[in-house]
Amino acid sequence: MIKDLPDHLTYKTLGYHIHTNRELGMMLRGTKPLAMFSDRPGNFPDIVERYIGMFDRHVRRDLREAHVISRSDGMSEREIQLTLFALPEEAVIELRAFLGAWTDEYERRMGCLLGYEDWQNDVWMERLRARRAEGGPHW
Repeated sequence: MIKDLPDHLTYKTLGYHIHTNRELGMMLRGTKPLAMFSDRPGNFPDIVERYIGMFDRHVRRDLREAHVISRSDGMSEREIQLTLFALPEEAVIELRAFLGAWTDEYERRMGCLLGYEDWQNDVWMERLRARRAEGGPHW
């Protein structure tokens, strides 16, 4: 699986494996309608850039989007670069409506678009609320 994950993203904490490094295969099998890569603008490591290049071979150019947004967890704010790949087109159209408002509803809908099941989104939202209550960022 993935080495050196933050504790809040591990199977031990969540009870399921996150999709990191499995997105393209899941999208090609039709189990994941959206893949999202995020980091500070211009900060994607080379290996992530190469992985993103693999998506470019399979996803129509008009279904790849890049955005820089400000994201706040209530304590701090930072810019995030999002690179998104969508199958089908409706997923990216729906996502555009949420880019300006990062709410719990958006977080849950994003989980669905990313291919997580309802029970996995329930676990994620519960952990997210707990991290907020502890005063830590959720990303």
